[in-house]
Amino acid sequence: MVQTVLTVAVVAILIAALWAAREALLLVYVSALIAMGFSPLVQWLEQGPHRGRTRVPRWFAILAIYLAVILVVVMVGVAVIPRLISQAAALWAKLPDEFDKVQTQLLRYRLLRRRVTLAEAVQNAPSGTSAAAAVGTVIGALSSFAGGVFGIVTVLILSFYFLVEARSMFDHLVRLLPEGRRGEAALAARDSVVKVSAWLGAQVVLAGVMGTFAAVGLGYLEVPYFYVIALVAAIGEMIPFIGPIIAGLTAVGVALTVSVKLALTAGAYFLVLHQLESNILVPKIMERRVGVSPVAVMIALLVGGALWGIIGAILAIPTVAIISVIIEDLAHRET
Repeated sequence: MVQTVLTVAVVAILIAALWAAREALLLVYVSALIAMGFSPLVQWLEQGPHRGRTRVPRWFAILAIYLAVILVVVMVGVAVIPRLISQAAALWAKLPDEFDKVQTQLLRYRLLRRRVTLAEAVQNAPSGTSAAAAVGTVIGALSSFAGGVFGIVTVLILSFYFLVEARSMFDHLVRLLPEGRRGEAALAARDSVVKVSAWLGAQVVLAGVMGTFAAVGLGYLEVPYFYVIALVAAIGEMIPFIGPIIAGLTAVGVALTVSVKLALTAGAYFLVLHQLESNILVPKIMERRVGVSPVAVMIALLVGGALWGIIGAILAIPTVAIISVIIEDLAHRET
Protein backbone atom coordinates (compact mmCIF):
# COMPACT_ATOMS: atom_id res chain seq x y z
CA MET A 1 0.00 0.00 0.00
CA VAL A 2 2.85 2.39 0.82
CA GLN A 3 4.43 1.69 -2.57
CA THR A 4 1.12 2.37 -4.34
CA VAL A 5 0.61 5.65 -2.49
CA LEU A 6 4.16 6.78 -3.27
CA THR A 7 3.73 5.88 -6.94
CA VAL A 8 0.49 7.83 -7.20
CA ALA A 9 2.08 10.80 -5.41
CA VAL A 10 5.11 10.80 -7.72
CA VAL A 11 2.88 10.61 -10.82
CA ALA A 12 0.69 13.45 -9.51
CA ILE A 13 3.73 15.62 -8.77
CA LEU A 14 5.16 14.87 -12.21
CA ILE A 15 1.89 15.80 -13.94
CA ALA A 16 1.65 19.00 -11.90
CA ALA A 17 5.24 19.93 -12.77
CA LEU A 18 4.63 19.30 -16.46
CA TRP A 19 1.47 21.40 -16.38
CA ALA A 20 3.29 24.24 -14.61
CA ALA A 21 6.04 24.13 -17.24
CA ARG A 22 3.63 23.75 -20.19
CA GLU A 23 4.70 27.02 -21.85
CA ALA A 24 8.38 26.06 -21.76
CA LEU A 25 7.56 22.54 -22.98
CA LEU A 26 5.56 24.06 -25.83
CA LEU A 27 8.65 26.01 -26.94
CA VAL A 28 10.68 22.81 -26.80
CA TYR A 29 8.06 20.95 -28.85
CA VAL A 30 7.89 23.70 -31.48
CA SER A 31 11.69 23.70 -31.71
CA ALA A 32 11.72 19.93 -32.15
CA LEU A 33 9.11 20.12 -34.93
CA ILE A 34 11.10 22.79 -36.78
CA ALA A 35 14.24 20.72 -36.44
CA MET A 36 12.43 17.66 -37.78
CA GLY A 37 11.04 19.68 -40.67
CA PHE A 38 14.46 20.95 -41.78
CA SER A 39 16.33 17.72 -41.04
CA PRO A 40 16.04 16.19 -44.57
CA LEU A 41 17.25 19.44 -46.15
CA VAL A 42 20.17 19.62 -43.72
CA GLN A 43 21.09 16.04 -44.52
CA TRP A 44 20.94 16.74 -48.27
CA LEU A 45 23.21 19.77 -47.94
CA GLU A 46 25.53 17.87 -45.65
CA GLN A 47 25.98 14.97 -48.05
CA GLY A 48 26.19 17.08 -51.19
CA PRO A 49 25.56 15.75 -54.70
CA HIS A 50 27.40 12.48 -53.95
CA ARG A 51 25.51 10.52 -51.33
CA GLY A 52 27.62 9.04 -48.61
CA ARG A 53 30.36 11.67 -48.93
CA THR A 54 30.16 14.50 -46.45
CA ARG A 55 30.93 17.70 -48.28
CA VAL A 56 30.25 20.30 -45.57
CA PRO A 57 30.04 20.19 -41.77
CA ARG A 58 26.58 19.72 -40.37
CA TRP A 59 26.67 23.00 -38.46
CA PHE A 60 27.58 24.84 -41.65
CA ALA A 61 24.63 23.31 -43.53
CA ILE A 62 22.27 24.34 -40.71
CA LEU A 63 23.73 27.84 -40.60
CA ALA A 64 23.33 28.16 -44.38
CA ILE A 65 19.62 27.32 -44.10
CA TYR A 66 19.15 29.84 -41.29
CA LEU A 67 20.93 32.56 -43.26
CA ALA A 68 18.83 31.79 -46.35
CA VAL A 69 15.59 32.08 -44.37
CA ILE A 70 16.73 35.35 -42.77
CA LEU A 71 17.74 36.71 -46.18
CA VAL A 72 14.32 35.92 -47.63
CA VAL A 73 12.57 37.59 -44.67
CA VAL A 74 14.75 40.70 -44.99
CA MET A 75 14.19 40.92 -48.75
CA VAL A 76 10.43 40.62 -48.30
CA GLY A 77 10.51 43.24 -45.57
CA VAL A 78 12.52 45.66 -47.69
CA ALA A 79 10.13 45.16 -50.60
CA VAL A 80 6.91 45.44 -48.59
CA ILE A 81 7.42 47.65 -45.52
CA PRO A 82 8.06 50.94 -47.40
CA ARG A 83 4.93 50.35 -49.50
CA LEU A 84 2.92 49.55 -46.39
CA ILE A 85 4.10 52.76 -44.73
CA SER A 86 3.23 54.85 -47.78
CA GLN A 87 -0.14 53.13 -48.05
CA ALA A 88 -0.88 53.77 -44.36
CA ALA A 89 0.04 57.44 -44.80
CA ALA A 90 -2.21 57.74 -47.85
CA LEU A 91 -5.10 56.08 -46.01
CA TRP A 92 -4.63 58.40 -43.05
CA ALA A 93 -4.70 61.45 -45.32
CA LYS A 94 -7.86 60.20 -47.05
CA LEU A 95 -9.57 59.07 -43.84
CA PRO A 96 -11.87 62.11 -43.40
CA ASP A 97 -13.11 61.92 -46.99
CA GLU A 98 -13.64 58.16 -46.79
CA PHE A 99 -15.43 58.59 -43.47
CA ASP A 100 -17.85 61.01 -45.13
CA LYS A 101 -18.39 58.63 -48.06
CA VAL A 102 -19.28 55.78 -45.70
CA GLN A 103 -21.70 58.03 -43.82
CA THR A 104 -23.33 59.06 -47.09
CA GLN A 105 -23.99 55.42 -47.94
CA LEU A 106 -25.35 54.73 -44.45
CA LEU A 107 -27.63 57.77 -44.61
CA ARG A 108 -28.88 56.71 -48.05
CA TYR A 109 -30.00 53.33 -46.71
CA ARG A 110 -31.27 54.92 -43.45
CA LEU A 111 -28.74 53.03 -41.33
CA LEU A 112 -27.55 56.29 -39.76
CA ARG A 113 -29.77 59.08 -38.39
CA ARG A 114 -27.46 62.06 -38.73
CA ARG A 115 -24.00 62.89 -40.02
CA VAL A 116 -21.21 63.10 -37.45
CA THR A 117 -17.69 64.41 -37.77
CA LEU A 118 -14.58 62.31 -37.35
CA ALA A 119 -13.71 64.23 -34.19
CA GLU A 120 -17.12 63.39 -32.68
CA ALA A 121 -16.67 59.73 -33.55
CA VAL A 122 -13.28 59.67 -31.81
CA GLN A 123 -14.66 61.46 -28.75
CA ASN A 124 -17.60 59.05 -28.47
CA ALA A 125 -15.43 55.97 -28.89
CA PRO A 126 -15.14 53.73 -25.79
CA SER A 127 -12.16 54.65 -23.67
CA GLY A 128 -10.38 53.24 -20.66
CA THR A 129 -11.72 53.90 -17.18
CA SER A 130 -8.55 55.56 -15.92
CA ALA A 131 -4.99 56.52 -16.77
CA ALA A 132 -3.78 53.60 -14.68
CA ALA A 133 -5.79 51.19 -16.82
CA ALA A 134 -4.29 52.68 -19.99
CA VAL A 135 -0.77 52.38 -18.57
CA GLY A 136 -1.49 48.80 -17.56
CA THR A 137 -2.71 48.01 -21.07
CA VAL A 138 0.45 49.46 -22.60
CA ILE A 139 2.68 47.58 -20.17
CA GLY A 140 0.80 44.36 -20.89
CA ALA A 141 1.21 44.85 -24.63
CA LEU A 142 4.94 45.53 -24.27
CA SER A 143 5.31 42.49 -22.02
CA SER A 144 3.53 40.28 -24.55
CA PHE A 145 5.71 41.64 -27.35
CA ALA A 146 8.88 41.01 -25.35
CA GLY A 147 7.68 37.50 -24.50
CA GLY A 148 6.97 36.81 -28.16
CA VAL A 149 10.43 37.99 -29.21
CA PHE A 150 12.03 35.88 -26.46
CA GLY A 151 10.00 32.86 -27.57
CA ILE A 152 11.05 33.25 -31.21
CA VAL A 153 14.73 33.59 -30.28
CA THR A 154 14.48 30.58 -27.97
CA VAL A 155 12.86 28.45 -30.68
CA LEU A 156 15.54 29.41 -33.22
CA ILE A 157 18.38 28.58 -30.82
CA LEU A 158 16.82 25.32 -29.64
CA SER A 159 16.07 24.24 -33.21
CA PHE A 160 19.70 24.87 -34.16
CA TYR A 161 21.00 22.74 -31.29
CA PHE A 162 18.42 20.03 -31.95
CA LEU A 163 19.63 19.81 -35.55
CA VAL A 164 23.29 19.78 -34.51
CA GLU A 165 22.86 17.22 -31.72
CA ALA A 166 20.06 15.15 -33.27
CA ARG A 167 22.11 12.01 -33.87
CA SER A 168 23.79 11.90 -30.47
CA MET A 169 20.52 12.70 -28.67
CA PHE A 170 18.71 9.91 -30.49
CA ASP A 171 21.52 7.47 -29.75
CA HIS A 172 21.31 8.25 -26.03
CA LEU A 173 17.52 7.99 -25.94
CA VAL A 174 17.33 4.76 -27.91
CA ARG A 175 19.61 3.08 -25.37
CA LEU A 176 16.75 3.29 -22.86
CA LEU A 177 14.75 0.86 -25.01
CA PRO A 178 15.20 -2.90 -25.16
CA GLU A 179 17.70 -3.92 -27.79
CA GLY A 180 15.04 -5.65 -29.88
CA ARG A 181 12.97 -2.46 -30.13
CA ARG A 182 15.74 -0.08 -31.15
CA GLY A 183 15.41 -0.81 -34.86
CA GLU A 184 11.65 -0.18 -34.75
CA ALA A 185 12.22 3.07 -32.85
CA ALA A 186 14.69 4.19 -35.51
CA LEU A 187 12.17 3.48 -38.28
CA ALA A 188 9.40 5.29 -36.40
CA ALA A 189 11.65 8.30 -35.84
CA ARG A 190 12.59 8.38 -39.52
CA ASP A 191 8.95 8.17 -40.61
CA SER A 192 8.01 10.96 -38.18
CA VAL A 193 10.76 13.21 -39.57
CA VAL A 194 9.57 12.52 -43.12
CA LYS A 195 5.96 13.39 -42.25
CA VAL A 196 6.84 16.58 -40.36
CA SER A 197 9.12 17.67 -43.21
CA ALA A 198 6.28 16.98 -45.65
CA TRP A 199 3.95 19.07 -43.49
CA LEU A 200 6.40 21.98 -43.56
CA GLY A 201 6.68 21.68 -47.34
CA ALA A 202 2.89 21.55 -47.63
CA GLN A 203 2.63 24.77 -45.64
CA VAL A 204 4.96 26.47 -48.14
CA VAL A 205 2.88 25.13 -51.05
CA LEU A 206 -0.36 26.35 -49.47
CA ALA A 207 1.14 29.78 -48.85
CA GLY A 208 2.23 30.01 -52.48
CA VAL A 209 -1.16 28.89 -53.79
CA MET A 210 -3.13 31.30 -51.60
CA GLY A 211 -0.80 34.19 -52.40
CA THR A 212 -1.11 33.51 -56.11
CA PHE A 213 -4.92 33.25 -56.07
CA ALA A 214 -5.17 36.41 -53.96
CA ALA A 215 -2.89 38.33 -56.32
CA VAL A 216 -4.72 37.16 -59.46
CA GLY A 217 -8.22 37.79 -58.08
CA LEU A 218 -7.52 41.17 -56.51
CA GLY A 219 -5.51 42.26 -59.53
CA TYR A 220 -8.46 41.40 -61.78
CA LEU A 221 -10.75 43.40 -59.46
CA GLU A 222 -8.25 46.28 -59.61
CA VAL A 223 -7.84 46.50 -55.84
CA PRO A 224 -4.96 48.87 -54.97
CA TYR A 225 -1.76 47.31 -53.65
CA PHE A 226 -3.04 43.83 -54.45
CA TYR A 227 0.49 42.40 -54.34
CA VAL A 228 0.88 43.53 -50.71
CA ILE A 229 -2.45 41.95 -49.79
CA ALA A 230 -1.38 38.77 -51.59
CA LEU A 231 1.75 38.66 -49.44
CA VAL A 232 -0.38 39.08 -46.32
CA ALA A 233 -2.58 36.20 -47.54
CA ALA A 234 0.46 34.00 -48.16
CA ILE A 235 1.91 34.66 -44.71
CA GLY A 236 -1.50 34.38 -43.08
CA GLU A 237 -1.91 30.92 -44.55
CA MET A 238 0.60 29.75 -41.94
CA ILE A 239 -1.93 30.71 -39.24
CA PRO A 240 -5.08 28.56 -39.41
CA PHE A 241 -8.44 30.30 -39.02
CA ILE A 242 -7.06 33.74 -38.08
CA GLY A 243 -4.61 34.27 -40.96
CA PRO A 244 -7.16 34.15 -43.81
CA ILE A 245 -9.49 36.43 -41.83
CA ILE A 246 -6.74 39.01 -41.40
CA ALA A 247 -5.97 38.86 -45.12
CA GLY A 248 -9.64 39.25 -46.00
CA LEU A 249 -10.09 42.22 -43.67
CA THR A 250 -6.97 43.82 -45.15
CA ALA A 251 -8.37 43.42 -48.66
CA VAL A 252 -11.74 44.86 -47.64
CA GLY A 253 -10.09 47.81 -45.88
CA VAL A 254 -7.95 48.69 -48.88
CA ALA A 255 -10.82 48.22 -51.33
CA LEU A 256 -13.01 50.45 -49.18
CA THR A 257 -10.78 53.39 -50.09
CA VAL A 258 -12.04 53.00 -53.66
CA SER A 259 -15.72 52.18 -53.18
CA VAL A 260 -18.10 50.23 -50.99
CA LYS A 261 -19.00 48.02 -53.95
CA LEU A 262 -15.37 47.03 -54.48
CA ALA A 263 -14.99 46.32 -50.77
CA LEU A 264 -18.02 44.00 -50.80
CA THR A 265 -16.73 42.25 -53.94
CA ALA A 266 -13.27 41.76 -52.43
CA GLY A 267 -14.82 40.47 -49.21
CA ALA A 268 -16.99 37.99 -51.10
CA TYR A 269 -13.97 36.81 -53.12
CA PHE A 270 -11.93 36.18 -49.97
CA LEU A 271 -14.87 34.44 -48.32
CA VAL A 272 -15.13 31.99 -51.22
CA LEU A 273 -11.35 31.61 -51.29
CA HIS A 274 -11.28 30.87 -47.56
CA GLN A 275 -14.02 28.24 -47.85
CA LEU A 276 -12.19 26.48 -50.69
CA GLU A 277 -8.93 26.66 -48.76
CA SER A 278 -10.23 25.34 -45.43
CA ASN A 279 -12.58 22.65 -46.76
CA ILE A 280 -10.83 21.40 -49.90
CA LEU A 281 -7.30 22.70 -50.41
CA VAL A 282 -5.82 22.12 -46.95
CA PRO A 283 -7.30 18.62 -46.38
CA LYS A 284 -6.35 17.39 -49.87
CA ILE A 285 -2.79 18.75 -49.86
CA MET A 286 -2.17 17.44 -46.35
CA GLU A 287 -3.56 14.04 -47.33
CA ARG A 288 -1.35 13.87 -50.42
CA ARG A 289 1.89 15.14 -48.86
CA VAL A 290 1.60 14.21 -45.18
CA GLY A 291 -0.56 11.13 -45.47
CA VAL A 292 -3.24 12.31 -43.03
CA SER A 293 -6.87 11.92 -44.06
CA PRO A 294 -8.99 15.07 -44.64
CA VAL A 295 -11.28 14.11 -41.75
CA ALA A 296 -8.29 13.79 -39.40
CA VAL A 297 -6.95 17.16 -40.61
CA MET A 298 -10.21 19.00 -39.92
CA ILE A 299 -10.70 17.31 -36.54
CA ALA A 300 -7.08 18.05 -35.58
CA LEU A 301 -7.48 21.73 -36.47
CA LEU A 302 -10.68 22.03 -34.43
CA VAL A 303 -9.31 20.19 -31.39
CA GLY A 304 -5.94 21.93 -31.51
CA GLY A 305 -7.60 25.33 -31.77
CA ALA A 306 -9.90 24.56 -28.85
CA LEU A 307 -7.03 23.41 -26.62
CA TRP A 308 -4.25 25.88 -27.45
CA GLY A 309 -5.78 28.53 -29.68
CA ILE A 310 -3.77 29.60 -32.71
CA ILE A 311 -0.64 27.73 -31.62
CA GLY A 312 -2.64 24.54 -31.14
CA ALA A 313 -4.17 24.84 -34.61
CA ILE A 314 -0.73 25.36 -36.17
CA LEU A 315 0.77 22.34 -34.39
CA ALA A 316 -2.28 20.10 -34.82
CA ILE A 317 -1.42 18.51 -38.17
CA PRO A 318 2.25 17.58 -37.47
CA THR A 319 1.18 16.23 -34.08
CA VAL A 320 -1.46 14.04 -35.71
CA ALA A 321 1.14 12.87 -38.24
CA ILE A 322 3.51 11.79 -35.45
CA ILE A 323 0.67 10.08 -33.57
CA SER A 324 -0.31 8.21 -36.74
CA VAL A 325 3.26 6.89 -37.05
CA ILE A 326 3.16 5.66 -33.44
CA ILE A 327 -0.24 4.01 -33.94
CA GLU A 328 0.95 2.29 -37.13
CA ASP A 329 4.05 1.06 -35.29
CA LEU A 330 1.95 -0.35 -32.44
CA ALA A 331 -0.44 -2.01 -34.89
CA HIS A 332 2.51 -3.55 -36.69
CA ARG A 333 3.79 -4.99 -33.42
CA GLU A 334 0.43 -6.56 -32.68
CA THR A 335 0.35 -8.29 -36.06
